[in-house]
Amino acid sequence: MTPSIDPSGARRKLLLLAALFVLPMLVAYALYYSGWRPETVHPHGELVQPARPVADAALVLLDGKPIRFSELRGKWTLVTFSAAECLKPCERNLAKMRQVIAAQGKEADRLQSVLVVTDGKALDWLRYAIQDYPGMRAVVGPPEAVDALAREFTLPAGGPLDKLNRVYLVDPLGNFMMSYPADADPTGMRKDLARLLRISRIG
Repeated sequence: MTPSIDPSGARRKLLLLAALFVLPMLVAYALYYSGWRPETVHPHGELVQPARPVADAALVLLDGKPIRFSELRGKWTLVTFSAAECLKPCERNLAKMRQVIAAQGKEADRLQSVLVVTDGKALDWLRYAIQDYPGMRAVVGPPEAVDALAREFTLPAGGPLDKLNRVYLVDPLGNFMMSYPADADPTGMRKDLARLLRISRIG
């Protein structure tokens, strides 16, 4: 005996299948014509496009131990340049760098900060002052080495030796990829770094 087919049941299944295909298109059209757009992520820093590898430089830590800039690879590195006197703009940058790194919580170990000293006339004072910024590496070097390193961070606005008081971001592979102006909001810097650490598989 051939089983009977319920026409109404078959019709309901066809309507359900059609709805499954049509409904997403209707929702997409409705969102589009209502003006809704997905949120676009804009970095708070200024991207360097394309990112530029930073040439190596032979430098010296404040305790006299030699270090090469290439030894900093492996972590996300915040870099700023200043004379050893580290006046107010420099102090603000060091405080921001300390703040945004600490704010990353358990991810903070993936970050480091570096002060490149452009004028070593007050190194004794700097050795004392830098203690307020745990983890901060201050490096000095022959003027020609510091000048060459500073040129690696030149932007349309100028280079670090122009006293722009910027903070520069170098990725774990040694590429200069973002910078922040002197008046950068540390909250925006924190958000940028948190996003980079979340999506990055390096460093």
